[in-house]
Amino acid sequence: MNGHYYTEQPQVAHQRQEYSTVLRGEKFRFKTDSGVFSKTNVDYGSRVLIEAVQLTSTDQVLDVGCGYGPIGLSLSKLVKDGQVTMVDINERAIELARQNAKLNNIDNVTILQSDLYTSLVSQLASFDVIVTNPPIRAGKEVVHRIFEEGERWLKPGGSMWVVIQKKQGAPSAERKLLELYERVEEVTKDKGYRVFRAYKALH
Repeated sequence: MNGHYYTEQPQVAHQRQEYSTVLRGEKFRFKTDSGVFSKTNVDYGSRVLIEAVQLTSTDQVLDVGCGYGPIGLSLSKLVKDGQVTMVDINERAIELARQNAKLNNIDNVTILQSDLYTSLVSQLASFDVIVTNPPIRAGKEVVHRIFEEGERWLKPGGSMWVVIQKKQGAPSAERKLLELYERVEEVTKDKGYRVFRAYKALH
């Protein structure tokens, strides 16, 4: 278990590398390593999510399970007057995310090692948008905790964006979101990946 990307301290040997890519029309360089999710390139699901998310320039965004940072860092370019908070349990991923923020000259981000929401110390209901490509291999209980606990951190009328593969549990994820949120819509689907947007009630 301790080599998995969803553990706190991956014990696998380092295998550092760097690659370049384009996300939402912006060029990025990412440093990666073994023991983190999708170390050789941005995974397809994350790309589908990044392209789908709709933001305003002042949004406060939370990226849950940020890994080495492609989702949160790419979205930070869309919230030039806002802020992105990025959390992950994996300390190796968090260190890489911090390096990647510097590498790409991004300063409107806060990057925290956190077991889901536990390290967030600001007031509840402080985010306009939560985004997540949930760690499916960590199990359904963890994925559902992201949905359940995330609702508390959203401002009224805020929304959670989730990407998940149909064969990895998209139907059950949709059912869970419908239990918790006022409204859920499927924004897009691409090669088996589905992106859901779940809205918190306004009051």
